[in-house]
Formats: sequence, C-alpha cells, structure tokens
Amino acid sequence: MTLPGARWLRRRRALVGLAVHRVVGRVRSSPQRVVLSVLGVALAVALVVAVTGVALGLTAESVVQNDDTDFWVVPEQSTAESVAVSSGGVKLGDVHATSERIERDERVDYATPVALSVVPVTDRTTGETEYVLAAGIVPREGQELFGLSTTPLEPGDPHYANGSYDGPWTGEAVVNDAAASITNTSEGEDLQVARTGTNRSFRVLNVSQGEAGFGFGSAPIAVVHLSELQSATGLAASDQADQILVSTNDPGVRSDLESLYPHTTVVTKRGISAQQASTSNLPLAVGLSALLSALVVGVLFIATLMGLEVSADRATLGTLATLGFASRSRSLLIGCETLVVAVVGGLVGVAVGAGSIGLVNRVVGARFGIAEVAVFDPLLVPYGLAVAAVVGVVGSVYPIYLGRRTDVLEVLSE
Repeated sequence: MTLPGARWLRRRRALVGLAVHRVVGRVRSSPQRVVLSVLGVALAVALVVAVTGVALGLTAESVVQNDDTDFWVVPEQSTAESVAVSSGGVKLGDVHATSERIERDERVDYATPVALSVVPVTDRTTGETEYVLAAGIVPREGQELFGLSTTPLEPGDPHYANGSYDGPWTGEAVVNDAAASITNTSEGEDLQVARTGTNRSFRVLNVSQGEAGFGFGSAPIAVVHLSELQSATGLAASDQADQILVSTNDPGVRSDLESLYPHTTVVTKRGISAQQASTSNLPLAVGLSALLSALVVGVLFIATLMGLEVSADRATLGTLATLGFASRSRSLLIGCETLVVAVVGGLVGVAVGAGSIGLVNRVVGARFGIAEVAVFDPLLVPYGLAVAAVVGVVGSVYPIYLGRRTDVLEVLSE
C-alpha cells in the first residue's frame, strides 16, 4: 500500500522529469527561445558574480600598518585613507628626533617615522616612466611594512647622519612583485628615480609578495630608508614624514603622544577600523546594485521568452489537459521548466563570471601593475546559483499566468 506522501512525492518527481524532458526536446527541435532564455539568465548571473568579486576586492583592508604598532601619530586632517596613502597634504616635521624622543620612554617598544610618496621610476626595458608607492622607514630587523620584511635593509638610517643628510647612501630597497613587474626589475638591479634634479637610484635587494590592501589589490610598492626617500623627494629640508608608528602595550602613552605636535591626531588600530567601517558601505552598495540589476535583467529575459514559449506550446498544454493533467499540475510543469532553464543559465553565468574576474585582473594587472582587483570566492558559486533560482521562480509567474489562461477547448478545436 502506497502512502499518500510517497504518492505525492512520486508525482512531483515525475513532473520535474517531464519538465527536463520537455526542455531538452525544445533544445533539439526549436532551441532559439530556450537558448536566449539561458543566455539572459547567464548574463545576469555573470554580472552579479563579476561585480560581487570586485566588491569583495574592495573589502580588503586599507590600513598601512605594522602588526606590532599600537598607535599612529598622524596630521589632524588625516583620514583612514590618507593614513594609508600619502596625498600631498599636511606632514609631520623633525620626525627623526621626535621618534628618538618617543623611544626614550620605557613604555615604548619602538617608534619609527614613515614617509609615503608616489615616485616615478624608469622601466629598465622600455625606458618609460612608471610609478611606485615608496615607503621610507627607519628599518629594524624583523620589521614588516606592507607585508614586506625590512630585514634585508641596513638597520638604522645612515644617510640621515644626525640631520646633515650627508651620510652613506645605501640605495637599498625591497619591493613587491607588482613593483618588480611594472618596472621590469629583479633582485640585484637598480630602480632609477625619474625625477628632475636627481640622479638617485635604489638597488633591489629582495622581491617578495608584499601587499598594500587599498581595496583594489596589490599596488607596486618599494620600501627604502627614510632619509634616502626624503632626499629623493624633497622632504629632507624639514625632516618630514606622513606618520609615526609607535609600538607599546601601555595605553597611557597616548596622552603623551598627543602632546608631541600641534594639530595632530593619535590613532589606534580600533580607531582606524572604525573609520574603515564607515566607508565599508561602498562594497555593500556595489554588491546590492549588481544583485538588483541581475534580478531585473534575468526576470525580464526569462519571463518574456518563456512566456512566448508557453504561447507557442498551447496545443501541447491542451493535450496534457485532456490526458488528465489538472490546471495546478500544468502550472507546476511550466514553473519547473522555467526553473530548469534558469538553473542552466546560472551554471553558465557562474562560469562566465569567474572567467570575467580573471580577465579583469589580467587586464588591470597588465595596464596598471595591480595584481588583484576582483576576488573569486568559492561561495560565489552557490550565490550565483541562488540568484538564478530566484530569477527562475519570479520569472515563472508570467508563463504560469499565460498557461492558466489557455482555453483547452479552444486549443483543441483549432
């Protein structure tokens, strides 16, 4: 004896199988509308996958920090973005002496000034001018900045020479893969500064996979001695830098740091995270815009084309009615057909979207030297399929409506 629940499940399974069979049959006989429906959903899903990948890239951390640093002393006008990248605004002066004074505090592990500047350098192969983000720092062993270890650099800042800037020029630099790529430079070769009035160069000691998370992947970066960057960029006159990084476990140090300079701000890791949270709506807005656009485009495509398919298939629907298919069963059949087409389109769209992410990264990397603009997360696969399923369910309303309006007697009398 068959249970009612098992009978209901068997009937629904048979309807789904019939829906798949009918879709395959249409593809073999007259595939135009089905193929266009699949492509419409695929376009929508590819859009949402690709743009969401870009949104995921935008969520990358945008803080320039050393993992051991607890405070940043920055100009008062700085924001979370200007802490990360120099924008030619207000700078700190007399930073070497100030950092030494901070380090004399027993509560402070170390303090180091950092100057950030976009520096033009000459491509060794083409001779063209490229740009890298140069970070000047007073190196110490085991320290990292932008994910680049400063260990290969000579400790201290010998060219500073107590403010005379006539000490030995080390010309040392560590760079990330992006910087080495756009300048066609490898370990042991020189980076020539392409700036009027200077013939300075930096020898690359190490190339590694450092990363500046500015929301668009890895930018070309070079880490050099602070005084040498100051000399090459005109910051030596007032011993200028953009920020001072301070490592300490004592929160009481903050009040002393706040009295170092007028019109400065002492920022904690938590403070920068809060500023980042206030700007994190951009990736969310991008992702939501892509989702809404995909839903609208996908639903319009599949509703229109599957509606035309139902209108062209009225005779078959009439035949099914004479065979005992109730109106509800015919509606479920149409809905399943629409959902099958949408899921197939979703699979195609996920594949196209993943390929689009790789293509975007390759094009932008070749043009701008940025390693990764968009990120493909494995969760984008079920996300894309879920979007396709929603498109299929919502888009099936119109074809089902047309199917229910079909007059069986009128169709059979034609």
